Amino acid sequence: MRRNLKRIALVLALVFLALTFVNASWMAPTPRGYPKLIAHRGAYQLYSTAGMTRDSCTASKIYPPTHPYLENTLGGMAEARRLGAQMIEVDIAPTADGKLAVFHDWTLECRTNGSGEVRKATMAQLKALDAGHGYTADGGKTFPFRGKGVGLIPDLTEVLAAFPDKALLFNFKSKDAAEADLLAAALKAAGRDSVKLGDGFYGSVEAGPVARMRTLLPQGWVFSKDSVKACTKAYALQGWLGLTPQACRNGTLMIPLNYQFAYAGWPNRLIQRMEGVGARVIVIGPQDDADRPMGLDLPEQLGEVPASFNGYVWVDDIYTVGPALRPAYNKRNPVAEAELAAELERRRQMRD
Repeated sequence: MRRNLKRIALVLALVFLALTFVNASWMAPTPRGYPKLIAHRGAYQLYSTAGMTRDSCTASKIYPPTHPYLENTLGGMAEARRLGAQMIEVDIAPTADGKLAVFHDWTLECRTNGSGEVRKATMAQLKALDAGHGYTADGGKTFPFRGKGVGLIPDLTEVLAAFPDKALLFNFKSKDAAEADLLAAALKAAGRDSVKLGDGFYGSVEAGPVARMRTLLPQGWVFSKDSVKACTKAYALQGWLGLTPQACRNGTLMIPLNYQFAYAGWPNRLIQRMEGVGARVIVIGPQDDADRPMGLDLPEQLGEVPASFNGYVWVDDIYTVGPALRPAYNKRNPVAEAELAAELERRRQMRD
């Protein structure tokens, strides 16, 4: 009996040793390239996620503003580009006259002085609205952007014309497959080669516009929250055996900063495996029950990203994170810098 236990222990030790070498990051080649920042909604006003639900109005929960940029506007996107973003995430919604607006919410009441569904308004009607009307950081006592956002809701054609050489990540907000056809037509009309530029397309589920986009652009980067979950979960289980799951083939894997240890071969071996099956890797911010956004929102978080990582980094606050990675872009005035430093310190204290 004792001899058998020793044999089992020896076998287990050998298996553990073998798997350790199989998943050793240092034994894999150093990845080529550098991390690429995805600016979520461009430069925008961050908000508290405490107590948030799917229907919460985020414009009514913003932190005290430290910059003048609003989400999904040409100005916010241009600032994200200036601050070093390699990719800008935008939300798209069809209008009543067959165009595509760049706007996040399903309805207009939260951010604007309009009402009703975005999809029931024409592009001209959206242009007439004040995109900064509903933003407040003090429960409605003051509205720092009210009256400053008229005409700021972009038509997608404006975005494509303004950023012909910048990779964009298009977010489908509905389950209507026809939205993929509208987007594909707009890209074609603009003469945009999304595969060459590295554009991405995603939605919450596989059905609808995501599935349709896979058909329309088979060589493109297309993913859903469902497909990311499938790849990430499968790799977390199978990666330790040296396996690359089928769910990750041409897929997308997301790794939270606070769970990097859970992924076999991280970073170099994992990157080698994902590159071998045409998958992309995105590092996101810490995921827990704290008041946190999905992406990075503090400069020091960049220090937690491995130096050899060459994939994508999801950034919620490009205004603070971008300059930390690309100091040459940091050309703000001293007053703005002092206000930003105070706000960052406040956020850090809230997290502690």
